[in-house]
Amino acid sequence: MYRKLLMLLALLASAAIATAQVVDDKGPNELIESVAQSILDELDARRDELQQEPSRIRELVDAYMVPYFDTEYAARLVLARHWRDATPEQRKRFVDAFYQSMLQNYGEALLEFTPDRLKILPFRGDLEAKNATVRTEVVRDNGTRVPVNYTLRRTPEGWKAWDVTIEGISYIKSFRTDYGSEIDQKGLEAVIERLESRVRSSPVVSEAAATAS
Repeated sequence: MYRKLLMLLALLASAAIATAQVVDDKGPNELIESVAQSILDELDARRDELQQEPSRIRELVDAYMVPYFDTEYAARLVLARHWRDATPEQRKRFVDAFYQSMLQNYGEALLEFTPDRLKILPFRGDLEAKNATVRTEVVRDNGTRVPVNYTLRRTPEGWKAWDVTIEGISYIKSFRTDYGSEIDQKGLEAVIERLESRVRSSPVVSEAAATAS
């Protein structure tokens, strides 16, 4: 649960900075704080409900994260050379299953998100560049701070996050290694079917979303 919480906090911050670039001229740090606060307000108002019905967590993720996380770009990087060999249908199915699997893995950790867990560090970079790295620290239960960096790229729709690095470990690289090895052994179709089957059994993902994937 600890690493899941870190990932969710990082993605929350990613959503915040992406929203910031689209709707506001403030600096990324101030905007992360303001958008994260909006998420916290809704969490506080609905925490009991979400604990009773984990599938409703999807509503928060869809509203605050998905529009600002470049899921397809991340999925392409995860598949690497296998993306070129995939059919258009397989690509779409993998992108959908990849996102739904992420939500399944990390969605319930969203309930643990509180203001004292996240610290936004001063931004270092050029907002006019095509890529940006934003640094944060997440506080463990024992009080130690863990570095969480996330990478964004400029798109026609504004900044979108596509990678999260926790304690120096990139989740894109980790998934690329894991999925690449499995695809080499079993084939891409088998991996997609496994993800889709896993998503359908998730209490966090709605039945309609699982069926659509």
